[in-house]
Amino acid sequence: MLSLKEMSIASSVIGAAVVMAWRVREGRTAVTIKKIVIPPLGMATGFCMFLVPNFRIPFAWAGLAFLLGATALAYPLLRTSRLVRDGEAIMMQRSNAFFLVIVVLAVIRILARSYINQFLDIDQTGALFFVLAFGMILRWRMRMLFEYRQLTTSQLATE
Repeated sequence: MLSLKEMSIASSVIGAAVVMAWRVREGRTAVTIKKIVIPPLGMATGFCMFLVPNFRIPFAWAGLAFLLGATALAYPLLRTSRLVRDGEAIMMQRSNAFFLVIVVLAVIRILARSYINQFLDIDQTGALFFVLAFGMILRWRMRMLFEYRQLTTSQLATE
C-alpha cells in the first residue's frame, strides 16, 4: 500500500498527464470566452476546502503563494502561448516550448511539494499549492481573455 505522501506524488504526476492531454485536445478547437472563463471559475470552487480547519493556512502564506503563482509560475505560460485569429476562429497558438514548460512546472511543483511536506501536513501543503496553482491559472486566463477581447474588437472595427 502506498503512503499518503507517495499517493500525493502519484496523483500530481497523473494530474500533470491529464492536463497535458487536455491541453492537446483544447488546442485543436476554437477558443471562446466560455472556454477561457470556466476553468478558473470551476477551480475557484476548490476554495471550499478552507471551510475544513485542517486545510487552513495563514493568510500571508496564501497571499505569497498566490503572488508566486501569478508572477513567477504564470510567466512561462504567458510567454509560450497566445491567441491568434485563424479566419473566423480564434485559436491558441503555442510555442514548441509550451509542453516543456508544463512538464517543468509539474516537476517544480512535485519537488517543492515534497520539500514543503516536511514542514506542513499534507492538507495544508495541498491548500498552499492549490492557491499557488489558482494564481497561475487566473493570471494566464485573464491575459487570454484580454487577448480574446482585443482580437474580437479588432475584427468588429474592420467590418
